[in-house]
Amino acid sequence: MAEQIMTHSQGAHSQEKEAAGRAAAKLVSDGEIVGLGTGSTAYFAVIALGERVQAGLKIIGIPTSVQTGDLARTVGIPLTTLDENPEIDITIDGADEVDPNLNLIKGGGGALLREKVVASASKKMVVVADSGKVVPGLGKFPLPVEVIPFARTLIEKKIVSLGASPRLRMRPDGSLFITDNGNQILDCSFGRIDNPPALAVLLSNIPGIVEHGLFIGLAKLAIVGRGDGVEELRR
Repeated sequence: MAEQIMTHSQGAHSQEKEAAGRAAAKLVSDGEIVGLGTGSTAYFAVIALGERVQAGLKIIGIPTSVQTGDLARTVGIPLTTLDENPEIDITIDGADEVDPNLNLIKGGGGALLREKVVASASKKMVVVADSGKVVPGLGKFPLPVEVIPFARTLIEKKIVSLGASPRLRMRPDGSLFITDNGNQILDCSFGRIDNPPALAVLLSNIPGIVEHGLFIGLAKLAIVGRGDGVEELRR
């Protein structure tokens, strides 16, 4: 019975993810530079954008990961780079947690550095998520922190002093998780984060931390899948 319930729940979340991703893809207009997010919900947005491109939509995408770049090419979305197009019209990306102020925890897929760079270069960032990602306060999901290997042990100690339990991310096969940028990730359990902006500043000030998964003030709109439809949350 438990397995059946879990399967039904996963199916419902997948349906919500697709609904959110497809709704967000409709916001993209002809001629725009589009940031393409990474993760299970952003996947559906990329698929839907590919369908719109096949139907005649003219856009250029900037992927936030190697994985998303591969997917975009498969569905026929032309790609560019930030060097060629440093201003992005709209970015569609997922999140691991979304709070009422549209502050986010991101990085469960390991692409937080490029995701934050692309989000910061965008006129508009749209978050897509299933209903389970919307929370009253951030912190139940461990906060991903991308670090240079040289400083990892030192950074672990500093993060512990901030009240968190950091864990080095590994792949399912037991090998070390390495980001697209050649760095490592510490997944840090803080518990409820009462002041996300303040924690974001503290982490950014630690030498050796390349980036962290707190996205503060970047998202302007969240499209959340709920059942068969979607809900829009605005900041």
